[in-house]
Amino acid sequence: MDIEKKNRVCALLAFYGELLAKKQQTYLRYYYEDDFSIIEIAEEETVSRQAVSDNLKKGVDVLEHYEDVLSLYKDSLARQEEEQKLLDYVEANYAQDQHLKEMIDRMVNEEIN
Repeated sequence: MDIEKKNRVCALLAFYGELLAKKQQTYLRYYYEDDFSIIEIAEEETVSRQAVSDNLKKGVDVLEHYEDVLSLYKDSLARQEEEQKLLDYVEANYAQDQHLKEMIDRMVNEEIN
């Protein structure tokens, strides 16, 4: 499996997973997060491999559709990039300003939580 696709699907699951049908959500989590094979998922869920494969494809298609419409993942990546630029700038130009560093740390930590 392509690691970039796996990382993207895992990120999209974090944003949109609850919007999927329960079966799709379960199969995608098994496959992308827990590294189950299609055969292992079929055995675990007592369904055919074709059913698992179809649900995986449909689930990824639905996640991509939500991302196309809402862009939450894309916006998150852009925000992270801007945060990193800010952190790099502060480090380069205000390395001695502890108060500024503490303010930025609080801002970043609040966003994570």
